[in-house]
Amino acid sequence: MAVEWVVVAGVVIGASAALWAFSAWMTRRIETAVPINGRFVEVDGERFHYVEEGAGPALVMIHGLMGSSRNLTYALSGQLREHFRVISVDRPGSGYSTRQQGTAADLPAQARQMAAFINTLKLDKPLVLGHSLGGAIALALALDHPHAVSGLILVAPLTHPQRMLPLVFLSLAVRPAWLCRWMSRTLTMPVGLLTQGSVVKGVFAPDAAPTDFATRGGGLLGMRPDNFYAASTEINRVNDHLPDMVTRYPQLTLPIGLIYGTRDKVLDFQKHGQGLASRVPGLKLQVVEDRGHMLPITATERVVALVEQVAKRVRPVQTATVLHPSFAVASK
Repeated sequence: MAVEWVVVAGVVIGASAALWAFSAWMTRRIETAVPINGRFVEVDGERFHYVEEGAGPALVMIHGLMGSSRNLTYALSGQLREHFRVISVDRPGSGYSTRQQGTAADLPAQARQMAAFINTLKLDKPLVLGHSLGGAIALALALDHPHAVSGLILVAPLTHPQRMLPLVFLSLAVRPAWLCRWMSRTLTMPVGLLTQGSVVKGVFAPDAAPTDFATRGGGLLGMRPDNFYAASTEINRVNDHLPDMVTRYPQLTLPIGLIYGTRDKVLDFQKHGQGLASRVPGLKLQVVEDRGHMLPITATERVVALVEQVAKRVRPVQTATVLHPSFAVASK
């Protein structure tokens, strides 16, 4: 029996070593295919990667789970940079930003990191756009650090506790931490390569994903071990503070824009969209009929319109001359 266990242990160790080496090799290939495209700044011991474009009122854009700034530079930033100083940031642990082991990943912690990032760049109360999980972080930022933000644009945001993970993200529900770390270094890469098409399809559904999303949109970056581990720690802590945030939503008085696709397969637009609108005085949910979760790519002009609407309410004199008339929408 002892010999058999030694053999089994040897096989497991050997297979793990082989998978570890394969993952490291594939990570290098991914980083060659999807290289660094921005600049770095150190914030509280973490190295933030961000892409800055354009000039004008500052707009910080925060991506969602397993995403990167490339989700937002794919189409959205190019339409905003004519009139805004657009700063698309990789959240800590995502894209090319670092997250040190042991750094908190809950929503208040990420909001603190975003507030520190804004302060480090010396931005004067920028607009903040948050997509998906980035929307929850934007809300936490406005609640906990109201001095750091002048207005919110929430695109398919997570706003309420989730009893079940979206199907496309079930692989992230790995505990305890040591098992998640082992999986991220061994199994994540080969499984990700096999399932990437279906995951991307699920995130975009019912819309078709762009054929170059893996590279230009940064889709491949999320398969790297450190990105998977960071996303797993985030998702396992995401419900810790959402119940308290929900009770505080009525305190929000800053200009907010909110938009959702009616056929979002990742987050329910009624629960997370209408649910938020019902708790924030005067907030109205804008919907994009028959569109899914990835509105920054699939409904770019509608998102641009919402940004400009909120910007006009925040700084009516400064922005009145730069807004596109064709993007005019009803005020909140």
